[in-house]
Amino acid sequence: MNSRRTLLMALAVVALASCEPAAAPGPLAGSAIGGPFALVDQNGRAFTDRDLAGKYALVYFGYTYCPDVCPLDVQAISQGLSALEKTAPARAAKVVPVFVTVDPERDRPAELKAFTANFHPRLVALSGTRAQVDAAMKAYRIYARRAGPAGAKDYLMDHMAITYLMGPDGKPIAFTGQGATAADITRELETYVR
Repeated sequence: MNSRRTLLMALAVVALASCEPAAAPGPLAGSAIGGPFALVDQNGRAFTDRDLAGKYALVYFGYTYCPDVCPLDVQAISQGLSALEKTAPARAAKVVPVFVTVDPERDRPAELKAFTANFHPRLVALSGTRAQVDAAMKAYRIYARRAGPAGAKDYLMDHMAITYLMGPDGKPIAFTGQGATAADITRELETYVR
């Protein structure tokens, strides 16, 4: 009986040792960021927050006509996720990179599809009506407004440049700001994705 108990205890220790430690709560734990949304992806298909259930998401709001910040930030997201795919492919497979436009008037599925082709192959790009995008921006606490003269065809968007890491339950975990590097993204994923 004693040897059986010792064997069971040894198996329990081995099982516990093989488990990854739980990630500490991130800096955004408990904050009211995120929530339901209903948008359209770069292929013209409906995409909602429910499509991310059970997955981690790197969520970034920007626009495809952005001349500098947005493509650099999305490149960092893509490269950071790719680096994790090389070292921890099973963990990286749980992460969905998501780009949500703040400029739905110009960023329709065709523009989003051309934009995503330049980045990570699993990047999901989302748009919708102005009301749908505004609702998603409100849920994620994102500020954006059109800059320049009213009625101009060429304009910039003034907007927050932040990448949220959302958990499989849709709750916020952490964030990186504008100028975050691929290494910053990888480090965030290594810290929180289990």
